Amino acid sequence: MNIFAERMISLQPSVIREIFKYMNDPEMISFAAGNPSPEAFPVETISRITAEIMQKDPITALQYSISEGYSPLREWIKADLLQKGIYKSEDDDVIITAGAQQVMEVMTKLVCNEGETIICEAPSFIGSLNAFRSYRAKLAGVPMDNEGIELEKLEATLRANPKTAFIYLIPNFQNPTGKCTSLARRKAVLALAKKYRVMIVEDNPYGDLRFAGADIPTLKELDSDGLVVYAGSFSKTLAPGLRVGFMCAPTHITQKAVVCIQASTVHTPILPQMLTHRFVSQTDFSAHIEKVQMLYKNKARLMLDSLKFSMPVSIDFTEPEGGLFIWGTLPGGDMVDFCKKAVLNKVAIVPGNAFLVDERDPCLSFRLNFSYPTDEQIEKGVELLSKVAKKIY
Repeated sequence: MNIFAERMISLQPSVIREIFKYMNDPEMISFAAGNPSPEAFPVETISRITAEIMQKDPITALQYSISEGYSPLREWIKADLLQKGIYKSEDDDVIITAGAQQVMEVMTKLVCNEGETIICEAPSFIGSLNAFRSYRAKLAGVPMDNEGIELEKLEATLRANPKTAFIYLIPNFQNPTGKCTSLARRKAVLALAKKYRVMIVEDNPYGDLRFAGADIPTLKELDSDGLVVYAGSFSKTLAPGLRVGFMCAPTHITQKAVVCIQASTVHTPILPQMLTHRFVSQTDFSAHIEKVQMLYKNKARLMLDSLKFSMPVSIDFTEPEGGLFIWGTLPGGDMVDFCKKAVLNKVAIVPGNAFLVDERDPCLSFRLNFSYPTDEQIEKGVELLSKVAKKIY
């Protein structure tokens, strides 16, 4: 007897989560996770703020609340986004979600009928891909170059899929590649979205983690036609376990999104929202972010330098200006076998096909995370990885 709904047929366990099964080995060095560094967590300040909330306002923290989110936090986010040019006060609203991931789930539920198309970068974030799959969306992956999603192939995909629900993009320090979409490419993508009357969901959890180069306006900032839904998060700037993210979008979208939230989580837990608000409004949040940026700048540089020193020159690596990831590409051979050999040699990396619309598609790339491992683990892990690579290339 098949007890599962048909929409579950296409869902498979995350390759990344499956790799975590090896993490019980105390000798395993993980470059596979997408976790922020524990060094980035302001533990003492969070402990103090939590205690203050429970002493002074415990009922608000423990009681049901409105689905839109904790009002003081929403107002702080609006002011912050307004200053950045992202929030269009005359048209937009902000609601709080359980991380940016819930924005993807809600938007798919909201605008994508079964069998309609969601266009995404190839590769793209596996968590979002699975959210789309859970509603039986048709996924269309468009390759990337060093400036972002390829325009000619994007337009061809739009023409071939007239029933496209939205385009999903991670323009800043993309997961998994670490690439940043250029300003010219952002403007061109917006022009295509306008031409084909298609929405864009802009996922920007890494935007505040730039540690090199100049800031580039977000798609939401550049949008003058109400086409972009913006997803933000405090998971990478504060702590992922709080599960505090947000959606900034035209009001007619956020109003319907609230109904979706009411039907699933009712509201994002209030205590983490209160904690987040007090942290961003009562401490020097900018100084905290600068500290995190410097931490990741040093970690990225250490990993890149180690890779250049130890790995065969035929293996190519991206050089991100922010975020958490480096994308490696082999000159040939069997990438999945390479990743398996790496795990057997006590270093975990993620095979690149995990981030494709169809994992069976050919792929020679793999993802490395530099934020989570310690500096010592970065050096040791690259050394172990190089021993595997030098036997093959």
